[in-house]
Amino acid sequence: MKNPVIIKSFQNGLSIYLDDEMPFTQLLEEIAFKFKESAHFFKDASMVLSFEGRQLSETEERQIVNTITANSSLNVVCIMGKNEETNKNFVKALQKLSYHQEAMENAGQFYKGTLKDGQTLETENSVIVLGDVYPGASIVSNKDIVILGGLFGQAYAGGDGSEGHFVVALEMSPEKLKIGDFKYKTSEKQGKWPIKPKVQPKIAYAVDGRVIMETITKELLNNLPV
Repeated sequence: MKNPVIIKSFQNGLSIYLDDEMPFTQLLEEIAFKFKESAHFFKDASMVLSFEGRQLSETEERQIVNTITANSSLNVVCIMGKNEETNKNFVKALQKLSYHQEAMENAGQFYKGTLKDGQTLETENSVIVLGDVYPGASIVSNKDIVILGGLFGQAYAGGDGSEGHFVVALEMSPEKLKIGDFKYKTSEKQGKWPIKPKVQPKIAYAVDGRVIMETITKELLNNLPV
């Protein structure tokens, strides 16, 4: 009988391969066993997760995350996409864009949680948001913005008008986006509800007086324009 739950690691993350035929309640038991058995290995590490091999609803994803955290000390930062190569690329981008984790911790800050309609986060430092920025919410940084979730609201990097800054998000669907003195113009109108997670890591940066938005790729990682 094949293993119904297989855990494979990539840098700062785990890909969890799930059997697509096993009843979901039984699959949760297998996940609980796997992570309880591996708890000493993962300890209290912070990881991003991706689920492979099985279509999951948002409710099922939450149940799996709850099962993992209940049976280990693992800190689940966010759920990423189905493509492991994309996951690896995004983690690499974060490392390079954040000028290494130690520098980011010294010069920037972390915000854990989702920014909801009407909420605003303002900072003079670079910021990593561990959550989503919902429609109607905004985040303003004098430096750089990295969102480990979806940007559906407003973001303003280089808020003091300085150049050379960027915005990175797992899903980039902003209501408004501005970098330094330059605005990004989007033709898509965002509804406030519902928000359907869709992982598409992108970076936005200013070049020649306009804001460019690009999907993170291997080529971009090797020639970052910021």
